[in-house]
Amino acid sequence: MTKKELAQALAGKTDLSASAAEDVVNAALDIISDSLAKGEDVKLAGFGNFETRERAARTGRNPQTGAEIQIAASTSVGFKAAAQLKRAVNG
Repeated sequence: MTKKELAQALAGKTDLSASAAEDVVNAALDIISDSLAKGEDVKLAGFGNFETRERAARTGRNPQTGAEIQIAASTSVGFKAAAQLKRAVNG
């Protein structure tokens, strides 16, 4: 499902217009992104948790040449599905 399809589904389930639903989806995703960028966890009851995870610097290999390269430390986003979402997906 794309962001546009999500907005259309939201418009179909509510009395929002398609453009208003798209604005709501974009605003919600912006808020989630901003919170994660600040290092805050985002918890959506019944859906799951988004959290930032620190990845340490490490040595990797270029698969084409086999040469060692240094991979810098970074922050990534992780998602853990809630039990309710897992049950819905698994039937």
